[in-house]
Amino acid sequence: MELTYENRSSDFHCRDTRTSSAPLETSTHLHYHVEMGCLFRGNTKLVIDSKEYLAEPDDTFICFPNQVHNFHTLSKEEYILFIFNPDIVPEFSRLFAKNLPKSNLLKGALRDKEIFSLMYNISNAASEGGAYSQMIIRGYLLVLLSKLFGMMELYNVQSSDTKLLGTILNYCIKNYDQPLSLSILEKELHISKFYISHTLSNKLHIGFNDYINSLRVSNACRYLLGSDMSITEISEKVGFNTLRTFNRAFVKHMKVTPSQYRTQKAGFGFTSMPI
Repeated sequence: MELTYENRSSDFHCRDTRTSSAPLETSTHLHYHVEMGCLFRGNTKLVIDSKEYLAEPDDTFICFPNQVHNFHTLSKEEYILFIFNPDIVPEFSRLFAKNLPKSNLLKGALRDKEIFSLMYNISNAASEGGAYSQMIIRGYLLVLLSKLFGMMELYNVQSSDTKLLGTILNYCIKNYDQPLSLSILEKELHISKFYISHTLSNKLHIGFNDYINSLRVSNACRYLLGSDMSITEISEKVGFNTLRTFNRAFVKHMKVTPSQYRTQKAGFGFTSMPI
């Protein structure tokens, strides 16, 4: 499985099929942000931490930070999708940090008229913008999350393998541009390198080197689109030892060379997911 870590550049992103024709379909990825959406029409298969769900009209779904997920469009969808930094709702930060939902899919949640209205209100506020739009969005998000968490069953992950995975991922995310190896993580985290390797393989179905390369490539995409740095400079900045290694890893994850990616995406701005 090819997995991409998304280093998202904004605290809040909204996609609404009233203004976008893009499907929910996305490749396997994870990020620090919360990803939450609702379906008005169509069917989508959600795969979140290896659990499969069928999202149907009136359903709502939520992916917590660092949950591995991908979506597969089964029929034409109408939906609203939010991706937001959990730090903008600090009232829920401890909950996001210490818990996971037993089910990421809330069947029929949109039949609650208040949840239905909140989804549209947040999308409308994001579309309209304005001096106070961020405060309005945050206020609606607090109410929406309060409603949704009242419908969800959570479990504490502090004593589970999920806590260990979070520790490993957070360290890699913060140090992706430095030399990294299983031996270095073993020394820094005081966790057996064999256990680290097993955890990544078991939980993410990805090898350690592939995961680190996915982090570096994801960040390289930002520099390719948002700076005039040379490809060699970007390769060094995100932690690759040689340009050849960078090119090989980039093609593996993005299916094009760095120069092709820069040319194809020029003028569109950075995005870490299809729009």
